[in-house]
Amino acid sequence: MATRTLTMIKPDAVENQNAGKIIAHLEGEGFAIVAARKLRLTTDQARTFYAVHKERPFYNDLVAYMTSGPIWAMLLERDDAVPHLRRTMGATNPADADEGTIRAQFGESIERNAIHGSDSDENAANEGAFFFSASELLIV
Repeated sequence: MATRTLTMIKPDAVENQNAGKIIAHLEGEGFAIVAARKLRLTTDQARTFYAVHKERPFYNDLVAYMTSGPIWAMLLERDDAVPHLRRTMGATNPADADEGTIRAQFGESIERNAIHGSDSDENAANEGAFFFSASELLIV
């Protein structure tokens, strides 16, 4: 059954001109792009989006990084979207990511790892709603 997930191409990948390659990789994995937006997160937006990590020691660095340049936020759709995207992205640390995954190809470090993906269907719905209103979503 087709489900949706949220992904963000992070500032390092945009800066390194890898966004198009990552999008092509996602489409090659069978994802349909339901909605997409290029933007630069404000500090308030990044703090809100990553509030789940507020008590973690890396929180402030994560907020600073995610506001350091533009990102691509995209809502993707395919069968088993969340687990398939997680496999397609690879391990959080690119050094541990399987060959052929997005993070192995385009990630620089555990902090600058090219892409974000929702970790559950519930978070995918919440994260998708953070970036896109229902009226912006295409029916595919």
